[in-house]
Amino acid sequence: MKTEDKYYLDFEIDKLTRSIENAISGDSFQTETTLLAKADLKTVTKKNGWSFDWKYELNQPERETYKLTIVNNSSIIQGLVSLQINEGHVFMHLLESAPFNKGKNKVYLGVPGNLVAFACRLSFQRGFDGNVSFISKTQLINHYIETLGAIHFGGRLMIIETKAAAKLIYRYFKNNEG
Repeated sequence: MKTEDKYYLDFEIDKLTRSIENAISGDSFQTETTLLAKADLKTVTKKNGWSFDWKYELNQPERETYKLTIVNNSSIIQGLVSLQINEGHVFMHLLESAPFNKGKNKVYLGVPGNLVAFACRLSFQRGFDGNVSFISKTQLINHYIETLGAIHFGGRLMIIETKAAAKLIYRYFKNNEG
């Protein structure tokens, strides 16, 4: 029996954008978030520069794994998030930007913020008032407080509550149903 891997989320919010934004030109691109399919797994491997085992995430029956893509360009995955619907909130297991959206030469800004906003929106849709929780790496706790309006709940547990969730959703989805 495989013991469950416990990841501490370490995504950085590079910029809160309206959708995602080209890092060089500043052009904004509308996005959509859909369920990750088994066929997508061949592109989201460690061999292709992804840090996490997304096949494992997709095979966890209690989790929902979503991909972020640009509208009309669904073959290129910009980022992934693994969510679990718990009683009263959505729990983020993993969040990762595509390898080309990491580091100083990233192509698009706003991918992590977009995925967190999606998790908040899903929480509202499921009747949980936007409440989202996740376990943070210690060094990023203040970053999440400042950028996402998250609350440090103790230990490494972070909570995004209704007001902060609504702000993120408004920023990312006011003109975009993605």
